[in-house]
Amino acid sequence: MSRLLDVDPRLRRLCLNKTGEPAYPRSVLSRFIRKVGEDNLTKIIEEKVVKLLTSNDARIVDVVLDASFVKAWSTRHPLDNKKGFSDGDARVGRAGRTFGLGYKLHLSIDSQSMLPLAGILASANQNEKKHSLNILEKTRLILKQCGAKLRSVIADSQYSDSKIRKAVDETVIPYPANQKRGVKGLLRVDRKFRTYGSEDLKRKYHKRPSIEAVYSFLKTQCSLAINKVRGLRNVACYALFSMLCLVLNREAAENLRRTDKAVSPTYFNT
Repeated sequence: MSRLLDVDPRLRRLCLNKTGEPAYPRSVLSRFIRKVGEDNLTKIIEEKVVKLLTSNDARIVDVVLDASFVKAWSTRHPLDNKKGFSDGDARVGRAGRTFGLGYKLHLSIDSQSMLPLAGILASANQNEKKHSLNILEKTRLILKQCGAKLRSVIADSQYSDSKIRKAVDETVIPYPANQKRGVKGLLRVDRKFRTYGSEDLKRKYHKRPSIEAVYSFLKTQCSLAINKVRGLRNVACYALFSMLCLVLNREAAENLRRTDKAVSPTYFNT
């Protein structure tokens, strides 16, 4: 960023750098990130999300929950294989079909607009159920600010828990094979991702891949996969900056009435 500010006239205008004035050095940019902090970044994102939901006249929202692995910038500790060496907050946890050292970003999104609503970053060894109720509470508060209502929660079988099902009137969460065996009509998903249950539940569950697309945008277009910071708080700020980029991209697209470019940052670089 500091190098781009020296040569990119558009970035200099955005940062209010006058002609001939030196750009911000790396130390200033680093201090700025620490000064903003996780709480203020969260407030900025929430303000933008509420504004976008209000402008889209959202009244009833189907929320999708999921978590995605964020690789730590560290190796494993030689004396404790379950945690990081240079990043003491990182833990070993599920990373797709294997295990990796890092963190998990837990997100809730609007299934229709694919807009991130709330997020929590935690160590990779923590299960999705541990943060699901907290994310649901944050999501409800955001929806309440724009006069919208949470209609249903869509998630995979990792979120199959009685507390989640009681917290929301309608849950579209498959039951694992070890829960309620022999009960017919329940939503289930096998190892080949084939769904079984009522047509209504299967149709709603097919909205779940929208959050996979959001994670793909965050990692490939908003640099979430290129984590070069250490510590839970720093990685949380980095993840929030990625989310903010996605939200601001959507805001810019809607302001230009080009909603088809809501997840295309390259469109605004031309």
